[in-house]
Formats: sequence, C-alpha cells, structure tokens
Amino acid sequence: MEFDMELDARKLSCPLPILRAKKSLSQMSSGQVLRIVATDTGAPNDFTEFCRQTGNELLSSVEQDGEFVFLIRRR
Repeated sequence: MEFDMELDARKLSCPLPILRAKKSLSQMSSGQVLRIVATDTGAPNDFTEFCRQTGNELLSSVEQDGEFVFLIRRR
C-alpha cells in the first residue's frame, strides 16, 4: 500500500513511538497515510489503542523480521 510519510521508530521504547507518530500525523492532511516501523514489543497494542482513542484508522499492523509495520490513515 502506498503511504505519504514514513516514521522510523526502531529502537524507541514506549511512549516515544506513539509521541513521534502523533507529531507526524499532526503535520499531515486528512486522509493521508503514515507508515511506522517500530521494534518495541508493545507497539501493536499501543498503536491499536492510540487509533481507537484518536479516531485515526489503523489500516494494517504486521510483523516482519522482528519489526512491526503499521499503516495509519489520518482522520
């Protein structure tokens, strides 16, 4: 899937991946997609909850080679 911006959150621990994603999303227009790559094992739950609370859409959440890749559409 195509995305408009990418955030490298590898080697960052909670809450930094969420805080950086929030900052990135604030710079984007509604409907744009942010791709996030993280290594924090809590990231899947954190991003699911973040999207639920903020109204942004979690388009996908997959694990690839020990990294978590998320696609989030800005509300």
